[in-house]
Amino acid sequence: MTNPVYLDFNASAPLCSDAQQAMCAAMEVTGNPSSVHASGRAARKVVDHARRKIADLIGGDAERVIFTSGGTEANNLALNGLENVTVFTSATEHPSVIEARSDAKRIPVDANGVIDMAALEAMLKTASDAGQKVLVSVMLANNETGVIQPVAKVALLAREYGAKTHCDAVQALGRLPVDMGQLLVDMISISAHKIGGPKGIGALVIAPGVMLVPQIRGGGQEKYRRGGTENVIGIAGFGAAIDRAAANGDKMDEVRAMRDRLETVLAAEAPELLIAGKGTDRLVNTSCLILPGMPGETQVMTMDLAGVAISSGSACSSGKVRESHVLREMGISDAGSAIRVSLGLETTDEDIDTFIRVWSRMRGNVVRKKNARHAA
Repeated sequence: MTNPVYLDFNASAPLCSDAQQAMCAAMEVTGNPSSVHASGRAARKVVDHARRKIADLIGGDAERVIFTSGGTEANNLALNGLENVTVFTSATEHPSVIEARSDAKRIPVDANGVIDMAALEAMLKTASDAGQKVLVSVMLANNETGVIQPVAKVALLAREYGAKTHCDAVQALGRLPVDMGQLLVDMISISAHKIGGPKGIGALVIAPGVMLVPQIRGGGQEKYRRGGTENVIGIAGFGAAIDRAAANGDKMDEVRAMRDRLETVLAAEAPELLIAGKGTDRLVNTSCLILPGMPGETQVMTMDLAGVAISSGSACSSGKVRESHVLREMGISDAGSAIRVSLGLETTDEDIDTFIRVWSRMRGNVVRKKNARHAA
């Protein structure tokens, strides 16, 4: 990690040693997983081993784990792989869902960013009355605010109207239980690099009976659901990261304690501070902090100069000066003053102390400048 203090785990977690070792071992495997000779079978063994690990963790079927290039491709496959469906997505979805289907109908959210179930039911009823087939896509946990959605309730409601459900669980994996059986969804997207695996590898897991039209053609890989030679090295790292996530779930309580301490100290010092989604269930590692009067990009740069890595929202829109659609849909007027602080297993109390110290100094400068303007 380049920054001494890294608090941007929602963008990407550091590559864990287990994943690195598994990837190094996979580099020695020569064959193509589709080849029938011994070298090919060795590569296939690596792929199938990781496939089973994923299925075991999230309660799916190993035969229905489709490896992709990441969460974005998994989401695109889910939203475009079903034929002749009307797509409903929550208004606060990740860009890889929002932009995958420009014709999707948006489900509104409340001030905490939680989906409006009454609005969803009205939309489902209208579609059902019109004889439309529907796919509902709702993320398990928001990447900017950490707000957790009632996905199982959404899926149950969708079933009542004959609709299928997709869940983007990329940010939730490793931070709260992700179980297809409990979530009741038909498809679920996950990604390796949020849990200490390598970048560029993800998966879409589908339930029995889900038939997808491949979006990448050119081979029979992944049971003809996603063409292209499998990324054996990345898949090996993904499998190792899945093991680590399964083994460290109980450590999230420690992460929550650090996150809560950070928010408590900052809120006591700055009564003007707004914490997006504070009034509902959130990921234990995520804080979306809004400091009115100071642009989020300026805060990110100030923190970076002090050796602290944070972000001003989704990493997928970094470098672009645009208002967060998530905060806008929540009715937050100071969305441009938001930063995202996201913790991980490697975060320490000293990291939190450093962040608080730098943030307090930064806020103090804002307050002094504001007071000077008023005095003038």
